[in-house]
Amino acid sequence: MSNEPIISLRNVIKWIGRATIIDDLTFDVPQGEIFGFLGPNGAGKTTTIRMIVGLMSITKGQILIKGKNIKTEFEQAIRHVGAIVESPEMYKYLSGYHNLVHYARMVPGVTKERIDEVVSLVKLENRIHDKVKKYSLGMRQRLGVAQALLHRPSLLILDEPTNGLDPAGIRELRDYLRHLTRTEGITVIVSSHLLSEMELMCDRVAILQRGKLVDVMPIQHFTQGNDQVQTYLIQAQPPEQALVAMRQMDGVQGVKLAQEGIVEVKTERECIPDILAGLMQNHIRIYGVQIVYQSLEDRFLEITGGGQIGQSSAQ
Repeated sequence: MSNEPIISLRNVIKWIGRATIIDDLTFDVPQGEIFGFLGPNGAGKTTTIRMIVGLMSITKGQILIKGKNIKTEFEQAIRHVGAIVESPEMYKYLSGYHNLVHYARMVPGVTKERIDEVVSLVKLENRIHDKVKKYSLGMRQRLGVAQALLHRPSLLILDEPTNGLDPAGIRELRDYLRHLTRTEGITVIVSSHLLSEMELMCDRVAILQRGKLVDVMPIQHFTQGNDQVQTYLIQAQPPEQALVAMRQMDGVQGVKLAQEGIVEVKTERECIPDILAGLMQNHIRIYGVQIVYQSLEDRFLEITGGGQIGQSSAQ
């Protein structure tokens, strides 16, 4: 798999009147990655997506898709993109299959075999000949993804794809996107306000706030943090004696009783073996050690200084 970026944003700025909506965005997304835009309402997620797909002009900067400038080489750039911005629009009185046939007529080179292939990819074989008005919201989302994939794009962009889906539908979409990146090598950009889903779905997440890129890094770095000092829960008996012993140990940067039989300690990973050895020397029995990871929500609030993120809708 190539390490060359499928899409690159370079110093992208968007002004509307005197307001700066997007402020100097720069990042790359490589092949085969699920990349998430995360941020509160008005952060600039949808505006960025609209600029990427050419629905909104760029004030300054460049967006390159497979090396083609979306501003000056639009047709060459956009041919590599499949997108659902907001919700997929379908003819409800037609079957799913005839919706795809209708769309295929507008895209050169899409064969019947390719239609059958994408129907299989999104696992709609058993319902593709039913009218769309009989589809669940999750099935319509999958049909929309099938439509976006007909011309074999390198980049799939989904703006709030889980809106209105039930938990089963969200999981189904998440598993399908993972399948796409693994088997087809497609790059996926997802915009969402659902922190828990982004944590499960994405390889990396970019946090946007007031049009600025606050940070971008792998999901596990968001939840684990970059600091060497981590929080550990040690199940020890007796816990009060463990608490007293650890207060005297080198490398312990904080310790307290978390709950019955559990001691919470802040320290570096390399200090844990010495701490456990010290506890056993004090005749304290150890029943378990667990590292405490931050949730994506905790990390988001930490990075943005407590900025709130929406729970039901996002810009």
